[in-house]
Amino acid sequence: MRDLLQYGTMEREPHGRNLRKGRYSGPGQVYLVTCVAHQRAGLFSSLYCGRIVVRQLMRAESANWTTTLAYVVMPDHLHWLFVLTGNVSLADIVGNVKRHSSREIRNNRCDAGLRVWQRGFHDHGLRNEESLVAVSRYVITNPLRAGLAKRVGDYPLWDAVYL
Repeated sequence: MRDLLQYGTMEREPHGRNLRKGRYSGPGQVYLVTCVAHQRAGLFSSLYCGRIVVRQLMRAESANWTTTLAYVVMPDHLHWLFVLTGNVSLADIVGNVKRHSSREIRNNRCDAGLRVWQRGFHDHGLRNEESLVAVSRYVITNPLRAGLAKRVGDYPLWDAVYL
């Protein structure tokens, strides 16, 4: 599928980029972000590639950009629940995680042309009344709903501060 749709001479941006337009991101805001692998390829079913993504999430935390509350790396996508803690925008943080994980995956798979992620991402800024524990449980039980594990502890690529 093409990234850009053409209508005569007019081009439209892909939907993923439109999701971020007009959004404000600021320190203290909690976000649930979903990023999808390019063409929903199951790259992250490899524990090695999945751990590369986790390492980049932890790198964002070490840089004091985020505080991770929960994440799960599924075979073809990532769910990440975190608090924005630094003065870096949401788009910059997600772009940084995707860019660095892509580079490391390509370098380690010896496939320089490999596209790892789809463009854009989906984000949901959680409001105060939303339960962080419930959203965290939703995130980490993704492998159960997908039939990849019978118990949360059986799936290797997740973590949550509440559990």
